[in-house]
Amino acid sequence: MDRLSSASNIFPAGRDGVTGQLGLIWQVIMEPLIVPVLKLLVVVCLGMSIMLFIERVYMGVVIVFVKLFGKKPNKSYKWEPIKDDIELGNSAYPMVLVQVPMYNEKEVYQLSIGAACGLSWPSDRIIIQVLDDSTDPAIKSMVEVECQRWASKGINIKYEIRDSRNGYKAGALKEGMKHSYVKQCDYVAIFDADFQPEPDFLWRTIPFLAHNPEIALVQARWKFVNSDECLMTRMQEMSLDYHFTVEQEVGSATYAFFGFNGTAGVWRISAVNEAGGWKARTTVEDMDLAVRASLQGWKFVYVGDLKVKNELPSTFKAYRYQQHRWSCGPANLFRKMAIEIVKNKKVSVWKKCYVIYSFFFVRKIVAHIVTFLFYCVVLPATVLFPEVTVPKWGAVYIPSVVTLLNAVGTPRSLHLMVFWILFENVMSLHRTKATFIGLLEAGRVNEWVVTEKLGDALKAKLPAKATKKPRIRIGERLHLLELCAGAYLFFCGCYDFAFGKNRYYIFLFLQSIAFFIAGFGYIGTFVPRS
Repeated sequence: MDRLSSASNIFPAGRDGVTGQLGLIWQVIMEPLIVPVLKLLVVVCLGMSIMLFIERVYMGVVIVFVKLFGKKPNKSYKWEPIKDDIELGNSAYPMVLVQVPMYNEKEVYQLSIGAACGLSWPSDRIIIQVLDDSTDPAIKSMVEVECQRWASKGINIKYEIRDSRNGYKAGALKEGMKHSYVKQCDYVAIFDADFQPEPDFLWRTIPFLAHNPEIALVQARWKFVNSDECLMTRMQEMSLDYHFTVEQEVGSATYAFFGFNGTAGVWRISAVNEAGGWKARTTVEDMDLAVRASLQGWKFVYVGDLKVKNELPSTFKAYRYQQHRWSCGPANLFRKMAIEIVKNKKVSVWKKCYVIYSFFFVRKIVAHIVTFLFYCVVLPATVLFPEVTVPKWGAVYIPSVVTLLNAVGTPRSLHLMVFWILFENVMSLHRTKATFIGLLEAGRVNEWVVTEKLGDALKAKLPAKATKKPRIRIGERLHLLELCAGAYLFFCGCYDFAFGKNRYYIFLFLQSIAFFIAGFGYIGTFVPRS
């Protein structure tokens, strides 16, 4: 009876009987094909939800233990300031290389170079290396002049360029390590072009490496200078704060392993070389190096109270490109390294299980897929088919607990939780697509688009609005995938409101509005064309 009513609701009978025939066809197809597939998808999604739930609870328990018992890095490992030696002089200090890779960074190159040159360390024991892959001759000239300006002040700074951008960031870092002067360096600190470390950064990180020969990497936390710029940057702050507050902290405290964030970290150069150096086989060269170094038995330390200022992408276009890279790369790396991790004999079985299951499978694959597939496809579809039901614990309780656990990273944004859920569901569309591209090595698997940094560009252009309206092309703001997803959810919401019993329509309408807002480009900041 439910099937007949469902078919008649979707295709009400018409005068000519055509819609009645469509309803009959719909009923015939629905029973043998769609309903079983949908039921299977519900089971699969519930299974993935449970996996994600257990992972989040596990990390929550560990982080509570870490906070209660004060398991800080300087207590787990030897840490003491590097002392002066009258006989050795400055040679008692390790030689440090500071790499600053950049690509057409017109808005932030002065900030990043200035911050790197401002690091406190004996001047004859540090080398600043600016790796400029810029393709714009004007920007390249400005960066070179800035390096010369600091060199005239007595800073040991090297301006390095190469003939091509092969390998993108990984290629630039690898090429930078080939210079003869690098051979005298013990450690390498890496900062992306929008990162501004405090002067004491090296004094707080190098001792971990100097006094603990088993440590390969010291990672600092990111501090976002523009988190209040718009609602989208606030949402990003919530997601990334959880990553740093919980995921990185748990990995460091339990298995001394976590993914290198690509910047704001210091590596032991011998560990980098032992792991095989930088490789450009995926778009997450940082994670690639971290996994390979970990498989060699090296340990990592995350210092959560050491923060480095940086900029969040504030335009939707830039954020989409970044999320594609961050989702596609790990999935592709998992495909390339899963067997290698299993066969590895230098680390324990537990650590291998942690890396394969927790780090890669649940966090980098399941988390993306279940968010979009379950909450934006399968759950809405169940309102069209009364035969398919989702238990309340799977539709309400589990996602509620997971959401609350995610909120611990940014207490100041608790009132934005509903917006964060809707935004994350919108972004899960792109993350899921990117994840499958990475797993299947399809299409845009190696696409690398440098995240646009605005610096003060937006502030400089906004006053122009008062005198001149910016030119906005429709094509720049419309996003077809989001609009299609919004239309689907809106249809399911209308159907549930009219005929359903689950009352999912409140969520469906809100989520469809979120997709429409993103689809029409009214999210993030919009920088007008100059």
